[in-house]
Amino acid sequence: MHEFIAKVAKHIDHVKKVGEHCTTEETTKQALILPLLEILGFNPYDPTKVRAEHASDFPGVKVGERVDYALFCNNVPVMFIEAKGYAANLNNHCPQLSRYFNATPEVTVGAITNGREWRFFTDLVNKNIMDSEPFLTIKFDGSPQDTSHQLARFHHDKFQPEALRALAEENIYLNAFKASITTVLRECDADFVKYIAGRANIQRTFTAKFIEGVQPIMKQALAKAISDMVTSSLSSPTPEEPPQIAPVALIDPAAPTIDPTNAKIITTANERRVLEICQELLPDEDLHGKDTESYFTVLYQGKNNRWMVRYWGDKKRPSVAFCMPLTDAHRIEIKRSKLEIGAGDTIMLDRPEHLLRLTGLLDDALAFSKNDDNFKRGASASAAN
Repeated sequence: MHEFIAKVAKHIDHVKKVGEHCTTEETTKQALILPLLEILGFNPYDPTKVRAEHASDFPGVKVGERVDYALFCNNVPVMFIEAKGYAANLNNHCPQLSRYFNATPEVTVGAITNGREWRFFTDLVNKNIMDSEPFLTIKFDGSPQDTSHQLARFHHDKFQPEALRALAEENIYLNAFKASITTVLRECDADFVKYIAGRANIQRTFTAKFIEGVQPIMKQALAKAISDMVTSSLSSPTPEEPPQIAPVALIDPAAPTIDPTNAKIITTANERRVLEICQELLPDEDLHGKDTESYFTVLYQGKNNRWMVRYWGDKKRPSVAFCMPLTDAHRIEIKRSKLEIGAGDTIMLDRPEHLLRLTGLLDDALAFSKNDDNFKRGASASAAN
């Protein structure tokens, strides 16, 4: 295995050094694809293992179709490879590979590559019909150990079709589970809140109002738990019996939360409500809340310099400010909303819900935050404040 890793590492360096010089498909084949086949034990000069321009006609569709390379084990074709130029976008060529794959039932794996990226397909959904999505993608810019581990299953001496199908199924499940977990952790929806609250032995009726109220607390708990797990590298031994958690008789949804790293940062229910309103009005946007000792802010994509709204809730009269300068049209909208403009173009916001009256300003703040020109050197100072 050490020798195989060394060969793969050398090939990764080779791809990085000569890839940009492979300006044609044929050069890519000779410089990047055939050398990898040899590393995998498929001698490109042995027709019992590799056959170029292999006939693969699909009856009734096309005649004279030829796949770039067919790999053989024990005189049986096991993998088809469609080769493209180094600069080619692989997204546009899968239907062609699919025709080759579907025409030859013996083949279990189809691959498309431009020399720097390899995408591997099989037929999990429908037997002998190539799946639309790859079960594995390998890019030759990562660590030799990881790349070698992935490629080892495709070595001529270890090529096992059913094992590769099992790998494909495992990768599909892994990616699906990962996506679902990411969605659950990011959205922290009602079902998840109920599940965790039940596991935590919270003694409350899980009404919709209660679930909505504890969602921000649950998100904070998730962030802290994940941070602790990363810090400990998941190395702490699991106790034989988990510690007993005392039942919680009451959680006030309106209770403020204190930043565990800075006791002066206290996030109130009104501040959480400001973020919720922004997210409700802009449901498809990547908005995040961040509290400071002075104010609460809504950020676009979590970037500090791309703030959209700042909220001061601890003043005698709470107020908000938007990231862009107020125009005459904005002032008219504010006046029609029966809201007052204070010092520094802040807007008096006695209740967070009054933000619902300023949808036009919020839309403009989002557009301002998305525009890269506003954050270049010499751009409006409001973007940097």
